[in-house]
Amino acid sequence: MELLKNKIQTEGRVFNDSLLKVDSFLNHQLDPQLMLKMGEEFAKRFQAEPITKILTIEASGIAVSIMAGLTINVPVVFARKKKSAVTNDFYCAQAYSFTKQETNTITVDKKFLDPTDKILIIDDFLANGEAALGLVDIVNQAGATVVGIGIVIEKSFQPGAKKLKELGYRVESLARIASFSNGNVNFL
Repeated sequence: MELLKNKIQTEGRVFNDSLLKVDSFLNHQLDPQLMLKMGEEFAKRFQAEPITKILTIEASGIAVSIMAGLTINVPVVFARKKKSAVTNDFYCAQAYSFTKQETNTITVDKKFLDPTDKILIIDDFLANGEAALGLVDIVNQAGATVVGIGIVIEKSFQPGAKKLKELGYRVESLARIASFSNGNVNFL
């Protein structure tokens, strides 16, 4: 997706040739027009799938997921990183964040997922695949079906996409990064 690649090139900042900071349009401040275009692109790429819900993880995946949900006309559910104090009836999984170097217990209230659901998972970044696998685990606990995984930015030099594809999941990434070098982003 050229619009996203241009934003990454002009506003993204590379740290230590392993981390990309995109807080000016995706992770802290949001570019609503870009969120809409990305949501529409996910809807287009997965248009043949019988999606009943979109599942993401808080917080950075929510905006683009809402735009995809609006375009597809399905609800968006997000996994919380903190357990609710008002219910104990939830699915939970572990999700390690490469960026934050921490493991979170993510939860989804059981009333929001059921075995008839066909789930599109959307996340902002894909590095090692741990967040996506945590969401897959939750979908599996619900007895629902993952119909695809949409990623805003894939770091293809890390094993996440390969791991998910080897498990049989369809992965669609809007921007695929081959490497970082000297503060620059090199796309596939």
